[in-house]
Amino acid sequence: MFYTGIDQHRASSVLTTLTAEGERVMQLTVPNDRRLLTEYFAQWPGEHRAVVEATGRWYWLRDLLAPQGIDLRLAHAKFLKAIAYGKVKTDAVDSDTLAQLLRTGLIPEAHMIAEAQRGPRDVLRARLRLVERRSRSNNSLDRLLEKFNVVEVAALPPFYRLQADLHAAQITLLTEQIPTLERAVQGELLDTPAIQRLLWIPGIGRIVAFTLALEVDDIQRFPTVRHFWSYCRLVPGAADSGGRHRHRASKAGNRYLKLAFSHATVRAIQYFPEIRQWYQRWKRKKPIRIARALVAKELAKSVYVVLHDQVDCNQEFKGTPLTRQNKAQWPRRASPLPNWTRQRAPARDWEARRSCRGEDLGRGRVTALRSPHREPSRAPNGV
Repeated sequence: MFYTGIDQHRASSVLTTLTAEGERVMQLTVPNDRRLLTEYFAQWPGEHRAVVEATGRWYWLRDLLAPQGIDLRLAHAKFLKAIAYGKVKTDAVDSDTLAQLLRTGLIPEAHMIAEAQRGPRDVLRARLRLVERRSRSNNSLDRLLEKFNVVEVAALPPFYRLQADLHAAQITLLTEQIPTLERAVQGELLDTPAIQRLLWIPGIGRIVAFTLALEVDDIQRFPTVRHFWSYCRLVPGAADSGGRHRHRASKAGNRYLKLAFSHATVRAIQYFPEIRQWYQRWKRKKPIRIARALVAKELAKSVYVVLHDQVDCNQEFKGTPLTRQNKAQWPRRASPLPNWTRQRAPARDWEARRSCRGEDLGRGRVTALRSPHREPSRAPNGV
């Protein structure tokens, strides 16, 4: 067994290879050329593991090494720094540290998304960036009108009218591009059993369901719903010291899942009376952001149960049956797909799983997951 630590950079990578006993076989700086990297690993046939930090450059490296039978692992950069902090930090030291941690089984691993999911997930992330740009252009246009207290672009002075026209052109272009990205992923995702189950959960529509399924990837990697809440940024961090217990905001987790549940929370409160009653009850005792976070946690619990146990949503919220339910029309199917086996949650877990179980929401972020051609006032079947 050989172990290789890869300190990857844009133009080159530093590779350190160790034996199972920890003896260094080679340390070399190699240009990021596929042929040279293939030749480097071909020197040691047999079982081989490699590790690289989870940056934005690992896709091509994984695609290169997997056919050669090399088991590539992703190291969580934040946790790795906590484990292997040192006064001396060079590329050679980083590569050697990665190899030693891999050999001893101390690598804090990050999740490696399945190859088939990478493209659709990155398309939806690109869509989100376009929606955010469109929202910024809309906001900039509104600020120009507010600056001169007018309601028409034609009433602006010439220089400001020029700015407004450019913002309007950007909005038009982005509005055309966003549906193109949606259609690119819709065909292969919409009819999958996981998406169809998610679409029946209150507040979850087509784009949110796509986002949840692709960002979660494999729900089995979360042992409990508490781990899932933490990954979705639906629970605060802790800052306890000297007997004092305090919460603090934390950016650890997946921002895309937090945005998805934030959007679903608003829709669920807006369209489902029982969820709105629970939200109003919490809002009387707690800040609005906490009340929304509690709704989001319940929705996330439903998502976890539906994906983890492959069961249908039971159309309840904290034990209260929902009087208004999503309709069986597009994008939802009237009946399950032929290969979709309907199941029920085990009776032993019913009490823990009985509710149709959305986070801190900034008003400006709601549009980040909204389809550009969907009117906000539509009924829940169109959410």
